Amino acid sequence: MKPDNFDMAVIKFDDRGLVPAIVQNVKDGAVLMMAWMNEESINLTFETGYTWFWSRSRQELWNKGATSGNLQKVVDMLYDCDGDTILIKVEVNGVACHTGAYSCFHNPMWK
Repeated sequence: MKPDNFDMAVIKFDDRGLVPAIVQNVKDGAVLMMAWMNEESINLTFETGYTWFWSRSRQELWNKGATSGNLQKVVDMLYDCDGDTILIKVEVNGVACHTGAYSCFHNPMWK
């Protein structure tokens, strides 16, 4: 799945070796979640075709949905103009949020 011409050097990881990744439903455009990725989780995502992230609290890699069954199949991955944020477009199987909500972004701040 990894494009032959992709150079990991374009990604600007922070001082912890992490970059934020926004996950979006490819079908309805909904923003589902934000998680952190490191070089290893990006490579695992390329290799498997499913999202992998770095858990800052558990200090380990995690395959989103491996336990819950709510897997995220990658359709496209892009990085922003500065190389400091990744956008992952996915086909979803279930919900994204650990609370059971469809999206992690369900708490209103502005009305």
